[in-house]
Amino acid sequence: MPDSPGARGVRAARPWLAVLLAVPLLAVLLAGCGIRATEVPTDFGPAPSRVPCSLSDVSGPSASGGAPRTSAGVPVQVFLLCASQLVTVDRAVRVPDGTAEAERRVLVAQGLLDELARTPRASETQAGYTTDVRGGMSVRGPDPRDPEDTLRLSTPPADLSSYALAQIVCTFSDSAAAEGDGSVVLGGPAAGPPRRYACTPEVRSRPGAQVPPSSGVDGG
Repeated sequence: MPDSPGARGVRAARPWLAVLLAVPLLAVLLAGCGIRATEVPTDFGPAPSRVPCSLSDVSGPSASGGAPRTSAGVPVQVFLLCASQLVTVDRAVRVPDGTAEAERRVLVAQGLLDELARTPRASETQAGYTTDVRGGMSVRGPDPRDPEDTLRLSTPPADLSSYALAQIVCTFSDSAAAEGDGSVVLGGPAAGPPRRYACTPEVRSRPGAQVPPSSGVDGG
């Protein structure tokens, strides 16, 4: 006896019914395997346009006391913060010709402080550079009983954040403001004894967690 039209329609629909039933089952199996099913391609957006802390103009050796002068001043480097580390950037400070060595050290130190307190350049900001040194800070030379290489800040070093102190210590110790041995003698505005602060690899890599180590110094 031939099938009725209704019976033929039921048999024709069975393959599609099987497919529809299989789709939820496949999704369950994929989820159980840790694979997430998706109906459309996933777009995670464009790749980052700039590598953090990467600047084409951040290069070159650290400036020393014998660095050549340029029309913009004496080339120096200061330490800014990027990715929770200290990273050097190029700057310049002005020192008049014929300045005595003691006064020159103070002028360089003040110029470095001013550069640390400035807002980083646009390209540096885009790359993630920041500074924790606040503006308005000044520096002077030693008191009569201090070692001759002492620099006294208008803000006591103990009152600075660990980031700001690390920036200042590493910037000063790597410049003509210090003796070039990786340390600098700092004091505050009061007559208390100064201390010698060191810029260590740990301070450079973790300035927020590692306070620059310091030690007492004998008077000059």
